Amino acid sequence: MNETRDDNALPPWARWLAMDADGQWWCYEAEPHRHERGWYENEVGRCRRIDRCEAVADWTKSLSPAPR
Repeated sequence: MNETRDDNALPPWARWLAMDADGQWWCYEAEPHRHERGWYENEVGRCRRIDRCEAVADWTKSLSPAPR
């Protein structure tokens, strides 16, 4: 189930962060899989759009564990 919110607080279930090719950041409960222009949760766990100002040069290398 996708959830969309624009706040800076990560939900307690967030374990992964990743940026799509369009610069939009998402947090994921389960490690996401990459597709042509972004990431998807593979129908496992939750995901939420998050508001982050930072961008990375290569979105394909943006996947990282969420800060604890």
